[in-house]
Formats: sequence, structure tokens, C-alpha cells
Amino acid sequence: MNYLKAKDPVTAQHILRTKELVTRFSMYLNFSPTSIFLLRLLAEYHDIGKVSIPVSILSKPGPLNSDEISLIRQHSETGHRIVKSCSDLAPIADLVLKHHEHWDGNGYPLGLKGESIPIECRILGIVDAYEAMTSNRPYRKAKTHEQAKQELINYSGTQFDSAIVNQFLEMFF
Repeated sequence: MNYLKAKDPVTAQHILRTKELVTRFSMYLNFSPTSIFLLRLLAEYHDIGKVSIPVSILSKPGPLNSDEISLIRQHSETGHRIVKSCSDLAPIADLVLKHHEHWDGNGYPLGLKGESIPIECRILGIVDAYEAMTSNRPYRKAKTHEQAKQELINYSGTQFDSAIVNQFLEMFF
């Protein structure tokens, strides 16, 4: 993890903020301490596969080309392999693999749909997207909280589980 932090400080900060938000949200949902621990671990390691992506792509200020997008989309599978090889992290290996699956089946890498996506991944997907939208990135300025809220609503039922979006918005707004 230290290598990723040194290689890509933007991702490192995103991971810290995502971990804080997922903790708040899982506590709001009255999850068990074990489930909260698992979600925190997932938030910390979900993007570990980005260690295999060149910094020039991770920090590119403009749009990515199709080859770069393809490389970025491999980070879930790379992360899965990394995490699976560590006994302490093995319980989250499948979650790392599935953290970019979308409610409507248009996510990656497996194209899972609806309830076949683990709830931890559905929760992380919303928290991860919200944090990313409300933070500055090399390629765009941060959205306001209201703009991010509207994006979550717009993608509720397609990218995101609408029931979890509603709970997240209840907590936050």
C-alpha cells in the first residue's frame, strides 16, 4: 500500500477519504463491527491494482484513450490477484474484484447485476463515486455536494442500487 501512496498521492488521499466515509455510512446502517471492519479494509485496498498502471495514465489531465481505459479497467483483476495472495486480505479478494460492478449489469469485470453484486461492493461503489466526484482530480475540478447528490440520483437504479443511494442521501443530506 505504501508503494501506491508514493506512486499516486491523489489515489492515496481518495482511499483515506473513502475509508472515512464508508465507516460513517456503515455505522449509520447499524452494521456489525465485523462488517464495518470488512468494509474499511475493502475501502483501503479496493484500488491496490492501480500499482500496475503508469503514473502518466493515473495523473493524465485529459481524457483517456481506449487503450488507457482498458488498462484502468484491469485494476480490479490485478487488485484481486494481489489481495488474494495475502492471507490477511484474502477475505476481501472477491470484493476487490467486484467493486466496479453496476446495478444494471454494465460494470466490470464480470458484468454482475443487481443483488448478485455483494452488498459491500454496492455500498463502496456509491461512497467511492461520491468521494471521487467531490474531490479535485488532475482532469477536473470537484463537484459541489449538491451536484454529486444529483449524480447519485441520476445513476440510481442503473450504476447504483437505488435503495442504498436513498440511505446514503438520508445520512448525508
